[in-house]
Amino acid sequence: MSVHKHAGQKASPSDLENIPLVVSHYYLFQPDVKEIAQRVKFGTSGHRGNASNLSFNEHHIIAICQAIAEYRHQEGIDGPLFLGKDTHALSEPAFATALSVLIANNVPVIVQEDLGFTPTPVISRLIVDYNNSNAANADGIIITPSHNPPADGGIKYNPPHGGPAEGEITALIERRANDIIQRGLLDAKQSSYQHALTSPLLRKQDFIGFYVAELSKVINLKAISEAGVTIGADPMGGSGIHYWPAIAEHYHLALSVVNENVDPSFSFMTLDKDGKIRMDCSSPYAMASLIELKDSFDIAVGNDADFDRHGIVTKTGGLMNPNHFLAVAIHYLMTHRSWPEDCKIGKTLVSSSMIDRVAASLNKPLAEVPVGFKWFVEGLHSGEYAFGGEESAGATFLALDGSCWTTDKDGFVMALLAAEILAVTGKDPQQYYNELAQSLGEPCYKRNEAVASYEQKQVFSAIDINEIEEKTLADEPIKEKMTHAPANGAAIGGIKITAENGWFAARPSGTEDIYKIYAESFISEAHLDLIIHEAQHIVNKLFTKNKA
Repeated sequence: MSVHKHAGQKASPSDLENIPLVVSHYYLFQPDVKEIAQRVKFGTSGHRGNASNLSFNEHHIIAICQAIAEYRHQEGIDGPLFLGKDTHALSEPAFATALSVLIANNVPVIVQEDLGFTPTPVISRLIVDYNNSNAANADGIIITPSHNPPADGGIKYNPPHGGPAEGEITALIERRANDIIQRGLLDAKQSSYQHALTSPLLRKQDFIGFYVAELSKVINLKAISEAGVTIGADPMGGSGIHYWPAIAEHYHLALSVVNENVDPSFSFMTLDKDGKIRMDCSSPYAMASLIELKDSFDIAVGNDADFDRHGIVTKTGGLMNPNHFLAVAIHYLMTHRSWPEDCKIGKTLVSSSMIDRVAASLNKPLAEVPVGFKWFVEGLHSGEYAFGGEESAGATFLALDGSCWTTDKDGFVMALLAAEILAVTGKDPQQYYNELAQSLGEPCYKRNEAVASYEQKQVFSAIDINEIEEKTLADEPIKEKMTHAPANGAAIGGIKITAENGWFAARPSGTEDIYKIYAESFISEAHLDLIIHEAQHIVNKLFTKNKA
């Protein structure tokens, strides 16, 4: 994909969405689930869509929340449901819809005390803490499309383990929700929003105070404070906007919020690689404004709209490659935490093999899973996994005492970990990575995207590994071909092919008409380009062979 001519530049008025129109379409447009694109469809992180395209409308949220209420009843989940939302324009009306359906179904709901914004990791921590202390099972819903453009909406369900719902659960919710829409919402219960707000089933809680106080259980905040590490935090208009000042005050941190804007059009953003507004904290184009401030702080951090992702900016290297920071975080944690010797390092199969080399150097077990944070949940919840992370800049890890912190990605703790690393070691994360690369090798990593039809995307889920006849990858013998992840045997929804010094993985997007090729080389950029070229050739052969 070529870089848009305005990438990295401040959004102009012509780039902004008509927010009143977007919200109107949420209420006025009604989906037809006979159309594939208009159905409820849970990807790796919930259902996402666009009201104008009839993929995220009031009917979707009514049906999804009704399906969740029914699932809770069937499973005997009788604790409260923590309900949160981010700052996207459609999150506000979807929050109101969700609350009205949940209350009508006699679901006890807990929300932020001022009905304000709540980050995804906060909901996860609330669920984990509540269920550690109570017999009843709590769960949660977060209204967010994560880093997606301003016109998009999204909704995620986190069952009592606190993390993203497993595929079996989302499949049930998905099927039931589409059935409810197909039946004209006849099976859905819904009270008025006004009634829901005054219902005794609704409780309000200070989520900010709770989460801020809990942070000392997972991060060495005293070290950050005593070292005087200066931190520049850009909430990027997201749901953690009121959390950073509270964290700074509570722990006496030299932390400044560099962008206090909250605007559903996200007009303050710089444009992403494709010229769209996207709150992607791993993108140098979307993070251009913060990168400009790198010399003003020891560490600068950015987060996406629901704060489950992190971007780390250092004086010595600018915006860190997400894979590089994952490797640094893992090495630091494994050498600075008193966790069980046999705890595992979790990574997705499209994350850098630098993580494999770090794990091997520390003699730590590695667990490689398919794309999607849900695959880490069980291990994080039990303490079997010390760390779970994915290449798209999302991760979490155990509390200081080795107990479960969150079972969802936590952008706050990853950002604060960068400051802890500097405070404790005297090296910023980029300097730390440079030392790792010097001893373990320097990889080149790239992700490419290509257009794929619905039929072509279906080919990936039915690949027979024996169809791939190639014996070499970029002039090296192929060591492994896989369609299932080593850690759990789960289907990866595509293929991964590995050689001694390089690999690629190809899989379809769950939300867009594209497929993605992830590739890495420990030899050179030219070697990486050859891997990608051969990967595209292999995928095209599969498309042709399967007549997609």
